[in-house]
Amino acid sequence: MKSLFASMISIGAYAPKKLLTNADLETMVDTTDEWITKRTGIKTRHIAADDQAASDLGYEAAKLAIARSGLLPSDIDLVIVATLSGDYLFMPSTAAVLAGKLGVRNIPSFDVLAACSGFIYGVATGKAFIESGMASNVLVVGTEASSRFMDYTDRSVCILFGDGAGACVLTATDDESKAIVDVKISGDGTLWDYLTIEGGSRHPVREGGEHPPFMRMKGNETFKLAVKTLSADVVEILARNNLTSEAITHFIPHQANLRIIKAVGETLKLRDDQIVLTIERFGNTSAASIPMAINELYESHKLKTGDLMLLDAFGGGLTWGSALVRFGGK
Repeated sequence: MKSLFASMISIGAYAPKKLLTNADLETMVDTTDEWITKRTGIKTRHIAADDQAASDLGYEAAKLAIARSGLLPSDIDLVIVATLSGDYLFMPSTAAVLAGKLGVRNIPSFDVLAACSGFIYGVATGKAFIESGMASNVLVVGTEASSRFMDYTDRSVCILFGDGAGACVLTATDDESKAIVDVKISGDGTLWDYLTIEGGSRHPVREGGEHPPFMRMKGNETFKLAVKTLSADVVEILARNNLTSEAITHFIPHQANLRIIKAVGETLKLRDDQIVLTIERFGNTSAASIPMAINELYESHKLKTGDLMLLDAFGGGLTWGSALVRFGGK
């Protein structure tokens, strides 16, 4: 019996139409375009319309990914959604809502909550389902409407985040040359307070409360740990697969901060043409940032069958993860 591998055969993404520029933020909070650009590399970010929730953004990305896969929605036998800004708190899951929008019934669907690392956690989960024989075609979606949880008087957070969605289809294959090579996920729950959004059973939202739940971040601490952790993580996943940075066709990091990305790139001694950057246009779209960046690569005709991608992310929890993925699509 041949071994089963998981292959990423398609990608799709969606960004809402509304733009929030650095110039707009200058009128909302004590900041400047120069300050934001220098510290983050961000110029614009997309913001969901008032009638758009995370599932609506994810639906657009999922439709595109499924269409590009050559499959039908009815061929999908598992839906995984990575999000920190789901439609509801806490049920139904955004994955269930999204499956309903796709018209997919009688299959499992669930959310993964790993903040900015969510897409890699979702890929790891989908890979495990396929390689164990529990699923054949898995839809993994990273989707965020995190602007709903932004305090636009807190410049340490609101300048960073935007909304958007990315999706991929993973399918079973016996062709190892088109397979996901390795996924490594980890975390440190003792540092849970670095990135938080209140509103759960610890701090329930009450009618008439002071304010809705906002995202809060220990910025300096998070930045320093992200650089250290991401650099070590990518070095480790390459070493355990006997690969060097030269073997990587595309390095696709979570688009959190340009300074973090550059620091990790320097650690790996990557060339500029290996590093995929979308942060200037989209900002930090959390669980959506990596699939959105893969989609940008795909739509610019730079992603070819068999290309080796190195994915890398760090997020609240704290969580982090990296993945070596050969693109199995056309």
